[in-house]
Amino acid sequence: MRIVVVNNFFPPRVGGSAHMAASLAQSYAREGHDVLVVTAAYGQAPRSEERDGYRIVRLPAAKMPKLGWSIDFDLSFTAPVPGNRRRLYRLLHEFQPDVLHLHGQFFDLSWLAGAYARKQRIPVLLTVHTLLVSDNPAYSALFRLLDAAVVRPILRRINPRYVLLDKLGVDYCARRYGVTARNSERLPIPVDTEHLDHTPIRDVRAENGIGDGPLIVSLGHVIPLRDRIPLVEALPEILARHPRTKVLVVGRVYHDAFLRRAEELGVREALVVTGAVPRQDVPSYFAAADIVTHDLNGGCGTASLEAMASGTATIASVAEDNYPGIDLCDGENILLVPPDDASAVASTVVGLLDDPQRRAGIARRQSGLVRGSFALGVVAKEHLRILEGLCSSTTSAATASVPRS
Repeated sequence: MRIVVVNNFFPPRVGGSAHMAASLAQSYAREGHDVLVVTAAYGQAPRSEERDGYRIVRLPAAKMPKLGWSIDFDLSFTAPVPGNRRRLYRLLHEFQPDVLHLHGQFFDLSWLAGAYARKQRIPVLLTVHTLLVSDNPAYSALFRLLDAAVVRPILRRINPRYVLLDKLGVDYCARRYGVTARNSERLPIPVDTEHLDHTPIRDVRAENGIGDGPLIVSLGHVIPLRDRIPLVEALPEILARHPRTKVLVVGRVYHDAFLRRAEELGVREALVVTGAVPRQDVPSYFAAADIVTHDLNGGCGTASLEAMASGTATIASVAEDNYPGIDLCDGENILLVPPDDASAVASTVVGLLDDPQRRAGIARRQSGLVRGSFALGVVAKEHLRILEGLCSSTTSAATASVPRS
């Protein structure tokens, strides 16, 4: 197959959807398929390059201006740049794809590529990564309006087959976009376990002056949906029991309410904030940690699953039926707390720090769960099965539409 992978986010930009798109593109290429990645320009990354058996083209992009809102993110859009639609269509026409795999339902590259696919009758697979939700009533109303007035009509025209990564996504897409079991697939988040098996290359504790006390690593961008406030509010109780505990927050800080809350509670000195780190350094942070947690507002995303696969005890806040077909069992192969429950976070952390043997056992079982059910090789094969099915269906439909002589 000739597969085009489309995502506004792609390495060297860090983030769950970026790394997922890159991992799947590499897997498709390894299986012998021709793969083209189309993404938005980012930093000093080359406009075009060959890597891991596939080609990457980065279209000129405009960065979203900083408006001083709590939803100010480092986003790049290609549609505002004159000539980009023509560039994209020419690129796709030259590549002659059999199928498109779009990542992100509300990004302009997905919309532009989806419009091309619709005109050319090319099948489309769309993975939904981020949900437009917020605890802020004003933002929540704005997001519902955007979904209803803009995103849903565009998706109806593109008419993709959806990949939904968890129960939260299933419920959200049914409610916001009218997605059903008939036009969607439930697949787990693919985790590149080979990447996590690399020997740690950084002495994270020494570099950040942490010493040998208990260390909680909280890895992932700080946004309103992952605001770290439950962890900060748990710290007074944690520090009362384990006063040398440090929390290492790794990722870009787009929402700094957790720092203000730490100041109010008098626990700011327990926090070390690094900013974003290169992907190759991530195993070093997991190896340095006693506990990893950042999905405490509801969820268990890529960073949490990678931490679990690495063999570090990881706390998240999802339901046990979050991943269809995968059995999560609190205290056995995962550590679960209710969303936004600082008291539950505190008791879980203290219990893990008090009992290193239990902590090691849970970490081992968590690793087995992810490596058995979320491993990239397993999940990529399922994606390819779906893509091949889409291509076969399109070919059959085209053949059936040709009048017999």
